[in-house]
Amino acid sequence: AKTLFPYTTLFRSKLLSKKLLAYAGALWCSALTFTVPAVAQEFPAHEVNMIVNYGAGGTTDVATRALAQTMEKILGKSIVVQNKPGALGTLTPAYIARQKPDGYQVGVVTYSTVAIMPHLMDLTYSMKDFEFVAGFGRFRYGIAVNADSPYQTLDDLIAAAKEGKGLFFGTTSAPNNLAIFELTRLAGAKFEHISYKSGGEAVTALLSKNVQVIVQNPPDIMPHVKAGKLRMLASASPMRWPELPDVKTIKEQGFDIEIDSWLGLAVPKGTPAAIVKVLEDATLKSMSDPALSARMTQMGVDPASLSAKQYLEILEKGYIEMGRAIQAAKIPRISG
Repeated sequence: AKTLFPYTTLFRSKLLSKKLLAYAGALWCSALTFTVPAVAQEFPAHEVNMIVNYGAGGTTDVATRALAQTMEKILGKSIVVQNKPGALGTLTPAYIARQKPDGYQVGVVTYSTVAIMPHLMDLTYSMKDFEFVAGFGRFRYGIAVNADSPYQTLDDLIAAAKEGKGLFFGTTSAPNNLAIFELTRLAGAKFEHISYKSGGEAVTALLSKNVQVIVQNPPDIMPHVKAGKLRMLASASPMRWPELPDVKTIKEQGFDIEIDSWLGLAVPKGTPAAIVKVLEDATLKSMSDPALSARMTQMGVDPASLSAKQYLEILEKGYIEMGRAIQAAKIPRISG
């Protein structure tokens, strides 16, 4: 009996240890079960900041503010919209990537800033630095000139650019750039580029004749077209604009160019999944509101309702496709 006692005690100790480990594991799992929903229930406990990557008054800004107004009713807390423009829209993603991953800093991270700009600039962030929340809009683009411009058609504009007449193009983001660069490649045209922080600034430059052509969105172009101050030469998107159904796409005019871009939200990598889900649900629920969809359509943004997974898939596919297009167009990287 004395010989067996130590082994019996050891055996019982192992059984006890296993039971304790099993019990501790069960408690840990239970804690997770109760903690994750609790995080979602407590968020947001105070106001949320939503950072826009372009200047105030532009299409991205106006569309984001419309979304924020609807989302804050769903979340029950204020959403403070701030603008952080510059570097062709890349300052906001760079800022968001560095923030605390708690869901209170939400950034507008667009197709151009994560699918296009990494091929053109040295950036401090990549797609892997974010948890994507949802996609909520699709841009349309158009090529416009002054109403009294001598260029009545896209062919006129291209012919003048090929002659080296020093045409200045006002640009605000990568998709806008891509349209003109592709025309340069396919038609042998040449434009001088001047960067602006918002569509509103680019339009002002066109109206004051500091530039001769812009590629912008409906809200930037349409009011001035209706006022007889601007003329649109082509839709740079895959589709014609419903506002100007007689204006053909670039592709319909003989050049294989289609510019597409999307609007979406993201938070820093590491943000708890439960918080991301709260923001995703609030975004998608907002986009199901007919009033918000109508407002965005009036702004010239086609409303979208893309889950985090769907938006990420578009960005990943776009990154590959845009990389090929930029390489084919031999677009130089932007220095500085």
